[in-house]
Amino acid sequence: MSVLTLESLKKMLFGELSVKNLSGPITIAKVAGASAQSGVADFLNFLAYLSISLGVLNLLPIPVLDGGHLLFYLVEWVRGRPLSDRVQGWGIQIGISLVVGVMLLALVNDLGRL
Repeated sequence: MSVLTLESLKKMLFGELSVKNLSGPITIAKVAGASAQSGVADFLNFLAYLSISLGVLNLLPIPVLDGGHLLFYLVEWVRGRPLSDRVQGWGIQIGISLVVGVMLLALVNDLGRL
């Protein structure tokens, strides 16, 4: 599941998979409802897939996410000192912009499917 998530993300970045496949809270709720109607096993499988996908995405090296914090720690370890507050601030602003942009894209895709 983790590899599938990363492969899908890579394909979206390189244009091999349309970003229209990106789903947000509306589609997640619909799929959760459909899987719950299919039975407990299907619902639990969906929840597991959703949790794994969110966990993998959270570990991406984007400031604001946990992976971004790990990236800052790695840079600090290599340099022997932390990045300046200014550079970290820029990173966080860029990270927030990326995360909000992806969230808006997912929401727009969801609304387009209605």
